[in-house]
Amino acid sequence: MTHLQAGLCPETKEKARLELNENPDTLHQDIQQVRDMVITRPDIGFLRTDDAFILRFLRARKCNQMETFKLLAQYFHYRQQNLDLFKSFKADDPGIKRALMDGFPGVLENLDQYGRKILILFASNWDQSRNSFVDILRAILLSLEVLIEDPELQINGFILIIDWSNFSFKQASKLTPTILKLAIEGLQDSFPARFGGIHFVNQPWYIHALYTIIKPFLKDKTRKRIFLHGNNLNSLHQLIFPECLPSEFGGTLPPYDMGTWARTLLGPDYNDETEYTHTYNALHVKQVLGNTERDCSPKHMTRSQSVVEPGTLKHEEKDNENTQPLLALD
Repeated sequence: MTHLQAGLCPETKEKARLELNENPDTLHQDIQQVRDMVITRPDIGFLRTDDAFILRFLRARKCNQMETFKLLAQYFHYRQQNLDLFKSFKADDPGIKRALMDGFPGVLENLDQYGRKILILFASNWDQSRNSFVDILRAILLSLEVLIEDPELQINGFILIIDWSNFSFKQASKLTPTILKLAIEGLQDSFPARFGGIHFVNQPWYIHALYTIIKPFLKDKTRKRIFLHGNNLNSLHQLIFPECLPSEFGGTLPPYDMGTWARTLLGPDYNDETEYTHTYNALHVKQVLGNTERDCSPKHMTRSQSVVEPGTLKHEEKDNENTQPLLALD
């Protein structure tokens, strides 16, 4: 069943074999065994059980069939339990479109040194009179749905960088346990993506305090992949090379244009000055993703809405206690 690995470069196929236990000779059998488990959960409407769809779940759970089925079931259960999240679940939905236009999320065109897609969030860009947290979450989930179509990303995964510069205590007070739990359940427990790291930079003290709220909802594996860098870019660059990052994070790429990903989803005719009312063209998105560079080569980007100026983050030679994973706060 090598056609299931079509489009993968040789290096990624080898990575799938070594890290995910993916065997092309038994892949069809693995998929079928997961599909056969569907009848054990008549309470869940499994809207998709095709080979390509189940394969992304297998990769997210290192081809463990039972764990794969648990994730597949939770994916659809989460959608059944949160119908409002997925109503009008498309890029031209007004709430999702506003979030995308404001850079929630930002998606870099290049990959990191391990082939992972880099998502970025500038937290202070959250205008609570313009975007609800739910719409931001919907925009992130929709973006991941589009990105996970790429089989290379199913294997290599994602990293997320959140810049908390100028994020006020008032803004933080809106991050209630209920909505944080909703986000964690949707991203950690119900989506077939491999997150290799979640990096906080310029986080204020009250972001540390938020950890005590979200800690009960985090798996140990997730905690170990969350890093607090403070304003120490050196520790960030040890994990993500500067050649892969925009200047806001001390990288060598130009400042990030907040409209980059919105234009990708909404199509080539989208611009920041006009309303756009058409659903994104999936073929267009696939072509854009297919042309993504598989290295860290700089690409030209223009700046639009980012409120974080280059140079905001500082380099520090000495170790900083905030560079430890959140697990170190235990």
